[in-house]
Amino acid sequence: MKPTLRVGLAFLVATLREREPLFWFVVFPLLLLSILTLVFGELGKEGTMNFSVALANLDATPGGFAQAVETVFEALSTPPERGKEALFTLRRPRPGEEAAFLTQATEDLRRGKLALLVVIPPGFHAQVLAALGGGPMASLQAHVNGTNAASGMAADIVEQVVTRFNQEVLAQAGRYRPEAAVVARTEWIGESKNPVAYVDFLLPGIVLMAFFVGGLFSVPGTILYGRDMKILRRYWVTPLRVGQYLGGFALGYLGMCALQLGLLVLVGKFAFGAAVTFLTPLSLLYLALAAATFLAFGFLITSLVKTAQAGMALANILNMPMMFLSGLFFPVANLPPFLRAVLYVNPLSYLAEGLRYASGTGSLTMPALLTFLVPGAWIALSVAVASRRLSWDVGR
Repeated sequence: MKPTLRVGLAFLVATLREREPLFWFVVFPLLLLSILTLVFGELGKEGTMNFSVALANLDATPGGFAQAVETVFEALSTPPERGKEALFTLRRPRPGEEAAFLTQATEDLRRGKLALLVVIPPGFHAQVLAALGGGPMASLQAHVNGTNAASGMAADIVEQVVTRFNQEVLAQAGRYRPEAAVVARTEWIGESKNPVAYVDFLLPGIVLMAFFVGGLFSVPGTILYGRDMKILRRYWVTPLRVGQYLGGFALGYLGMCALQLGLLVLVGKFAFGAAVTFLTPLSLLYLALAAATFLAFGFLITSLVKTAQAGMALANILNMPMMFLSGLFFPVANLPPFLRAVLYVNPLSYLAEGLRYASGTGSLTMPALLTFLVPGAWIALSVAVASRRLSWDVGR
């Protein structure tokens, strides 16, 4: 047992002593957690989103429906409370300058300086009255920039505003029956009835990323470099057996995972107010499964190449696609079909969903059994290939 423990300790000390492994395995996950939380932590909360919107009212009917639309947009450009952002920053033309305003607003929209341009056309009030009498529907003109995500979000908000405006118009005309309206009711899935903060959603993903990067790079890097430099050959002339070396290597990797987990939880809790916990039995089971999966995956990479340089190259090729197509940092439910195939075979996807479910920060969208079976299949495949192909000596 002592040789195994000594190998594990040597692996852990070597990782923490070298600057490059220390940065990528310890410092980088902490930096990524901090950056993503600071940048996206408030996204979507009331009073934190603001869209620049231009509104041009070309209908001069006094006291008509066009002015009612203007009133709605003015309300949306008023902050909900002190210290909060208004949803819209409204830009409107001066009297008599509508044509020049529309030209400039269109150009600003094209350049991304505006999220949306809304035009109330001439005769809008008369069109609404005609529609109430059975005529053609009245319409607003909403100009969006198809390459700007904010433009699409602002357009969705305006669509909701128009829906509400339609209800008010029908109500005033006596043609709207609230009891016949379709009502959307929110049903919360899971135990929590409060929205999950982004840091609580992110933290399990960052923990898995840290485990994954450690297994993907430390295993091939250490073993292949030791084989190329004939360091492993020196081990084999001692009483140390291969099984003891593998056991010590696994203990060292698990020690690194425990250190990463502890630091990330401390920073997430005390720096960003994360409330997620990993101390439930199911969470610990998923963490252990993740560590075993990535350790086995590292041995798979090691067995497929002949040199340390080739191992690092293959690890780098797999690193980014597997991380970003797994939902570690952002939801990936709307991926196109050709990318969704990667999602379905990626063990990170199942581990991320399972760990978030176990820690109370997400719900399962796939059978719970798959979150164990797919990583387990990768472990079995990796062990089977590595046991047949992995060479411990550069001369063999």
